[in-house]
Amino acid sequence: MLLLGGFRFMADEATVLLTARGHPGVRPAHDFALRAIAAGAGSVSEVGRRTSVSKQAAAKSVAFLEEGGYVRRAPDEHDRRRSRLTVTDRGNSLMSEGEAVFDEVRARWEALVGRDRVADLQTALQRLLE
Repeated sequence: MLLLGGFRFMADEATVLLTARGHPGVRPAHDFALRAIAAGAGSVSEVGRRTSVSKQAAAKSVAFLEEGGYVRRAPDEHDRRRSRLTVTDRGNSLMSEGEAVFDEVRARWEALVGRDRVADLQTALQRLLE
């Protein structure tokens, strides 16, 4: 429960900071979807598979990102019945700002409990997830 609470705290903090920087409503699910698209997921179905969510959930995230100008759809070169998703400059900017925001939150945590303790927590989580 503490890990979930820590993630929730960081996500809520990041949402507030990103809203203040011109990205209202962005949530972790949107970031996960955006990063999947940047890594080559060209369709809603593929975004869902890469982020382990339903096609409906992926479609909702992609619609938010498209409406916000973070991604765009373009006709697929090989199959005109399909469209391909690509990240826009605004989407790349959001990913960069998101990384900066999480660095800021991490720095606050380090100020509260110490850099070494946060690093130890990160190392322990990496080992647990291997």
